Amino acid sequence: MVPRTRFTVLAVPLILVLAGCDLSVGNLTERATEEWTRSYPLAAGGEIRIGNTNGRVEVEGVDGSTVEIKAEKIARSATGAGAKELLPRITIKEDIQPDRVTVETEKMSGIMIGAAFEVRYHVRAPRGAVVNVTTTNGGIGLTALSGKVIAHTTNGGVTAKELTGGIEARSTNGGVSIDFAQLGTERVSARTTNGGVTIMLPGSAKADVTARCTNGGIIVSPDLTLAVTEQSRRRLEGRLNGGGTSIDLQTTNGGVRIKPRQPAEKAE
Repeated sequence: MVPRTRFTVLAVPLILVLAGCDLSVGNLTERATEEWTRSYPLAAGGEIRIGNTNGRVEVEGVDGSTVEIKAEKIARSATGAGAKELLPRITIKEDIQPDRVTVETEKMSGIMIGAAFEVRYHVRAPRGAVVNVTTTNGGIGLTALSGKVIAHTTNGGVTAKELTGGIEARSTNGGVSIDFAQLGTERVSARTTNGGVTIMLPGSAKADVTARCTNGGIIVSPDLTLAVTEQSRRRLEGRLNGGGTSIDLQTTNGGVRIKPRQPAEKAE
């Protein structure tokens, strides 16, 4: 009788856990949210680092020397009580220096069944700051930045608009689209595994262009003055308006498009 009693005591909690969990993310209809906001001064030429696990990150360049970060924490579960219980476990770590602001979503310990979470960041950053963004499951949006940008995502795309500085964009599953208001001297690099790469340049931009793809085509708009130095089905090299800034574009499964920038109203 004793062994049987022990088995019953251990089995009941297991049944309760399984009964309260729905493995289908589509059935996590209840959610709880919390807003997290911070403001930090940043020295000229300083760096902003955002590390996220699940969720989109958007960085907008603005005038001034202050970094403003608004993060929306979102917890999902099959029940409202489950979502509220999960919300306090979503934590954001800060490491603040005069010349560097680092904010990171901490990884959650334990196995999560029947629940999910994400954090969505919106950052207003000094235009000339160095911006370094990494996220695992979510896209990255960048607007009006003139400093060097590093944007890496695993499951999501990278979209950049009105840039005037260099960028290193990487995506595993998602496209990369970069629009330059003005092309500077800093190197431009865009790579993705599953997705297309599109770059939009002012007609007067001077660049040395290299484009490569494994499964897909390379298309250069005839409206751009590109002198091709090497061309094959999967590779293209050329000088735009005589050459200048290094531009390296690469995709495994997807095409590469190089085209002139359109006025903002037409792009919209």
